[in-house]
Amino acid sequence: MQLPAPTFRQSGLIADADLRKFNAVVLVAFKNEETVELLSKSFADSTLSTLNLSFETILSQWPDYSAKSGEILEIPVVDKGSLHRLFILGIGSASIDDARKAGASLGRKVKSTGYLILHGYEGEYDAAVSHLVAFSLSQYGWNVKSENKSREKGSTSLVLDASLEGAIARAEILSESVWTTRDLIHTPSNIKNPAWLAVQAKNLVKKSKSPDLSVVVKKGRELENFGGLKAVGNSSPHSLPHLVEIRYAPAGSSKWPHVVLVGKGITYDTGGISLKRPYDLMIPMKSDMAGAAAILSATVAMAKIQPRVRITALMMCAENMVSGTAQRPSDVITQYGGTTVEVINTDAEGRLVLADGLAYADLELKPDYLLDIATLTGAATLGLGKQHGAMYTRNPALAASLQAAGDRIGERVWPMPLIDDYVPALASNVADFNHDASAKNFSAGSVTAALFLEQFVGEQNWVHLDIAGPARSDADAGESIKGGTGFGTRLLIEWLANLS
Repeated sequence: MQLPAPTFRQSGLIADADLRKFNAVVLVAFKNEETVELLSKSFADSTLSTLNLSFETILSQWPDYSAKSGEILEIPVVDKGSLHRLFILGIGSASIDDARKAGASLGRKVKSTGYLILHGYEGEYDAAVSHLVAFSLSQYGWNVKSENKSREKGSTSLVLDASLEGAIARAEILSESVWTTRDLIHTPSNIKNPAWLAVQAKNLVKKSKSPDLSVVVKKGRELENFGGLKAVGNSSPHSLPHLVEIRYAPAGSSKWPHVVLVGKGITYDTGGISLKRPYDLMIPMKSDMAGAAAILSATVAMAKIQPRVRITALMMCAENMVSGTAQRPSDVITQYGGTTVEVINTDAEGRLVLADGLAYADLELKPDYLLDIATLTGAATLGLGKQHGAMYTRNPALAASLQAAGDRIGERVWPMPLIDDYVPALASNVADFNHDASAKNFSAGSVTAALFLEQFVGEQNWVHLDIAGPARSDADAGESIKGGTGFGTRLLIEWLANLS
């Protein structure tokens, strides 16, 4: 069961009589040097006057209130109407980060109440977008509980007093896209398989009603030359691999920059013959298709944003299972384009399906930019933790643009080195490469995985995003619930929207 996503509405200054239509009103406070002040004074004065309150009186009753980001005063209002709560929401310095933290805190506070809230927020565009998106994402929920069990009331929505039309429109696109990504990630793998993902892609494109979007699905004999995708996906005889190609190509876009996105879409990862141990590592593996989900949602969002770029998204979808048709350690496979690879560890399957997608993009699609995104290595998490994705590219300008987009939108990536001294670890006595850098003991597993993928990108402007850390949350906190975060969706939308 998915909760409905919060909605945002624009309104002028609310008349006194209308104020009582809302379950709660939010006033936004910040700290200016040593003084706690209200961000939107005209809105606050009107609201407090209607409620026979004053900000000075409120602060005198809570002298320790400092308006730090996310700090909330909750004041019950005794009124003849239906207004139940007055919230004083701290926003710190009103920076993008503080606005985001405040939005998540407010969303957590009112999650599942079903409130309609009048919100007196005003701020710069980027901060406003981050604030609204965080408010929405903090209320996300997904379950398949039966009807006779208690249901949550639903998501809370905001009516905003300030003039934020542009920020509201972008926040709605971002929120809806991340909710879609999270829905795909949280769907259990007994429901979600490669064919199911292909159907979801078709449904999302159809729902968009955009002539600029289309879907092509390759399966069966159409994947004859995709040796990595077949080697991994044929391990599940009843859920065979699919390549789902989503295109955003408005009329007249043939001369626009062409971006190809490649996403890892492993709908469940047991580790294959090289079984994951300890076995509890398998539990979150329904989220191993987070990269493919992110590029799907981001590409569909382009139909609303309409940037002057052409996009091809390649979802490399497979299950990595244990069966009589599973690949074995020591197998040699032929990737798309003819490169041979010695398989050492079948739990390093993501790079095999990505290699096919990258080679296909390089040889057939003529991209101006080539980007892959995947929950690829635990090593990236060891290096950067859960808050940053690992970014690899030889193009400093491309790295800077992605890093700036991530900083603005709240999905941060950190530049990592492609260390040429480690390339000998990919050597093989029987094939062009081994895929898990076992020829040398260099460690640096995220780096060597990126070096392996680089062998398939030709001369392209390529960037690899290893999102194994931030793609999953261990706790229900902030913008995320425990499980898949949808990381990468906002980053890609922000980057693509500003690329042209």
